[in-house]
Parts: sequence; C-alpha cells; structure tokens
Amino acid sequence: MSDDVMGEVPRPPPQGFINVDWTRGFGRQVGPLFRKDQEGRRVMGLYVEEHHTNGMMNAHGGLLMTLADMAWGNVVSMERSMFWVTVRLTCDFLDAAASGEWIEAGGELISDEDGLYVVRGRVWCAERTLVSGTGVFKAVRPRAPRPGEKAFLGAAQGAGDV
Repeated sequence: MSDDVMGEVPRPPPQGFINVDWTRGFGRQVGPLFRKDQEGRRVMGLYVEEHHTNGMMNAHGGLLMTLADMAWGNVVSMERSMFWVTVRLTCDFLDAAASGEWIEAGGELISDEDGLYVVRGRVWCAERTLVSGTGVFKAVRPRAPRPGEKAFLGAAQGAGDV
C-alpha cells in the first residue's frame, strides 16, 4: 500500500465560493483557498486548519496577513486586469479566529496614482473583524482580463451589442 494517499478531504466552502487552484509553491502551504466574485468585487476565504494555526490554535498572524495581501491585491486585478506586487501592507490585528472557523477577506480601491494602487481592506470571521488595514500595490504589467474582472465583464457585455 502506498503511503502517499490523499489526506482528509477539505470541507466544501460556503455557497458561491469556488476553489482557487493555487497548488504550487507557497499557495500549497496556504490553501485550500476559495474566492467569490460578485458585482465586480472579489472576496477570498478559507477554513482555518491545523497547519494555519499558532500555539493557541488560532489563525497565525502570518496567515491573516497572507490572506489580506492576496485579497486586497486582487482588487487591482479586479479593477484593472494587471499583474501586481505588494509595496506595503499595514495590518491592525483586532481579533482571533480559532481552528475550524471560516474567514474571509476583501477590500476596496481608494487611490490609483502613478501606477500605485492603495486598497483599504479587512479580514473577518462571521461578524468579527480580525484584521483591518491598507495595502499599497504596484502595477507591474497588464494582462488579459479574467472572468469576474471589470475589463472582462465590459468586454463580455460589449460582445453581445454587435
């Protein structure tokens, strides 16, 4: 018998969330990660699993910052269909999420100047805000619009008008 059998099957995400198929490199350590696109906004989420926790079995601050970085940076993707890198991430840790809880993150673009995008965001668990803060992201280069992004939605709407 092989010792490389699949482990525990993750719980399905809440309704409307789909799997972010990020299985290489760092994403493999963070996941499984899910997203929901709605009205030009993206929310990312995950269940806090044992490998995400600190000594108190709460979500590790590094995990919360990673989720914030990905969700807040994705605002640039949603708004502009651009590859981006993080310049600065400022996080205020306000509460904890225990192992097994579902957490989500999202943000909004508050400034777009000279190729730098400032996003205000938060990470939450049910009604509790876990992290609030801002991120500064630099647009690296444009890319083809992906489903859910404003440029993609605009192109899709325009395609039917011909």
